[in-house]
Amino acid sequence: MAKNDSKISYTVFCNRGGHNMNSEYTKWVACWGNATSIRNQTDCIYAKDLTLRYPLRMVFDGCALRLHFSNLTGTEPVRFYANIARSLSDKEIDPDTLKQVTVKGSACIVLEPKEEAVSDEVAFDITAGETISVSLFMEGYNQMNAGVLITGPLSKGFYSYGNFMNDRELPMDLTRKTNWFYFLNTVDILTEEKNHALICYGDSITAQSWPDYLTIRAWEEGYRNVSIIRRAVSGTRILRQYDNITYAAYGLKGETRFPIEMNTAGADAVLIQHGINDIIHPVGTDVNPFRPWSDLPTAEDMEEGFTRIYIDYARKLGMKVWGGTLIPIFGWRTYEPFREDLKNAFNDWLRTTDLLDGCVDFDQAIRDPEHTPAFAQGYDSGDHLHPSEEGYKAMAYAVDSELLK
Repeated sequence: MAKNDSKISYTVFCNRGGHNMNSEYTKWVACWGNATSIRNQTDCIYAKDLTLRYPLRMVFDGCALRLHFSNLTGTEPVRFYANIARSLSDKEIDPDTLKQVTVKGSACIVLEPKEEAVSDEVAFDITAGETISVSLFMEGYNQMNAGVLITGPLSKGFYSYGNFMNDRELPMDLTRKTNWFYFLNTVDILTEEKNHALICYGDSITAQSWPDYLTIRAWEEGYRNVSIIRRAVSGTRILRQYDNITYAAYGLKGETRFPIEMNTAGADAVLIQHGINDIIHPVGTDVNPFRPWSDLPTAEDMEEGFTRIYIDYARKLGMKVWGGTLIPIFGWRTYEPFREDLKNAFNDWLRTTDLLDGCVDFDQAIRDPEHTPAFAQGYDSGDHLHPSEEGYKAMAYAVDSELLK
C-alpha cells in the first residue's frame, strides 16, 4: 500500500486496559515522519548488531499502525528486525505491549539499495498524546547510510551495542543518545476522518527544532486533529545538488526530493521554508571547485523553481501550499550584501504572490527590527544562520493558526 493511500473503510475492534470499544476508523494519516538522506559518503560507516530505539509521540487516537522504511540513499542491502511498544520513558518500554513488525509477512526486513518499503498493518491501540517506541535490531554488519539528522524536544533516539530490541530498558553501559534517525521514515496511524497531516518541508532550519515546537503548540492550543510531518534535509537547495562525495550528504535537489516526500498519507497542506542554501553556497571555483558562481540563481530563477517544482506539483495532489520566508544571514561566513538583496527579493515574492495560499513570515518574526539583516537578540544560535532554541520557538508561533485547523 502506497504512502498516500489514506482511505480504507472497515470496522476495527480495540481493547485498551480491559475496556472494549468499537470504533470506526477510516483513514490512514502520517503521525510522525522525516525525510531520508545520505548519512555520509566520505567514510564507510557500518554497524554490527546494533539496536536503535526511537520514542515517538502520537497525536491521534487510532488502532492500527504501519511503518515506512527507507534505504533510499544506501548503496548496499540492509537487514533488520523491528517492533513497536508503548513507552514508559525515553529508553524504557512496556514489554507486555510489544508487537512484531513485518514486511510482506517476514519479520526479517531486507531493503535493497534505493528501496523503500511499507510494513504490514499492525493492530495497536493508540491514545492521542502517548508515546510509542520503535526499536530496530540491525543484524550483522549493515551500511548506515540512509538516515537524517534532526533535533528538537520531541526528536530523540538511542543506540545500543547488541540485541536489546525486546528488552524493557536499554543497558546504560552500552547505550548512547543519537539524533540520527536511520531507515525509519514515517509512521502512519489508522484514525478518524477528521485528522490530517501538515508537511513542513525544508533544509537544516526545518531539520532543527521549530517543527517540534509547532507540534507542542498545536497540542497546547487545542489543534488536536493535525500532525506535523517534517521533511527536511540539511544543506539541500531548490535548484541544485552536489554530485560528488564531498557534499553528498547535502542531499537531493528539490525536483528530486519533493515528489518523494509529498507522498504522505493524509497530508493536505505543505509549508515550505527552503532556498537559503541556493543563496549562500556559491563562492566561486577559485575558493571551492564544487561551488561555482554559475550555481548562484537570480530571484527570478528561485521564483520559477519554487513555482514549478513545489507549488505546481503540490496543486496536482490537491494540497494547499504555504511559503515560509528565509531568515537572517548577517554574519554568516559567506554573507555579502548581494546575498542579502537576493534573499530579500525572494522573500518579497513569497509575501506577495497569489500563487500561494499564504506566507509565514519567519524572517519578520526573528529578525532585529533595528537591523533587519540580523537576528534579534537571543534568537541567533551563534553561527548567524541557524536560530537558537528561543528563535525556533518564535518560528513555531509565527505559523498562522489557519494551517493548524
